[in-house]
Amino acid sequence: MSEVDAIVKKVRNGLKHIPNLTIEEQVAAINAIKEELHKISPFKDPVDLIRWIPADKVEANDYNPNSVAPPEMKLLEHSIREDGYTMSIVAYHDPENDRYVVVDGFHRNRVGKEVKDINERVHNHLPLTVIDKSYAERMASTIRHNRARGTHGITPMSKIVEELYFLGWSDKKIAQELGMEKDEVLRLKQFTGLGVLFEDRKYSRAWV
Repeated sequence: MSEVDAIVKKVRNGLKHIPNLTIEEQVAAINAIKEELHKISPFKDPVDLIRWIPADKVEANDYNPNSVAPPEMKLLEHSIREDGYTMSIVAYHDPENDRYVVVDGFHRNRVGKEVKDINERVHNHLPLTVIDKSYAERMASTIRHNRARGTHGITPMSKIVEELYFLGWSDKKIAQELGMEKDEVLRLKQFTGLGVLFEDRKYSRAWV
């Protein structure tokens, strides 16, 4: 027996007891085991550690500009019902309140909470990948996740650009982190109607 086979055998023997636990205990044990595996894993990307978190602890962020039309929402529901969760929800953990704020996967979060048969199947839990980033960085991460597959409303997108500006981000950084051209950032700033957003900008003759 190889060393790998011996390790796997020991692990399997330890796992035999998990099915005898309550659902809450099973989830806690499985999450703990995953965390220990992640510590020794050569892969440090967030997706290497997906935990099942009680749905009641997961909440939407207050800035997501991505929208999904009703037909696509029904298709997402059908997909999760038929194929299961094939993609985790990305979230930030607020340790002070023990809450998880969604960064990407707002609609997967909704389906898991609101669709009765799916909620029951996952025992009122949601699969989460956790990232640890500042509020501004989380907003940028949400946009990066969304831009290629969703539709962004102009008004909420302009509000995000406005908020990032007041958080100290330059036009260049906003464009770079959100995958935009500088002109797109400028148009969104114009849409806000707030002149203060242009106070540090040197106008060309085209603006005179």
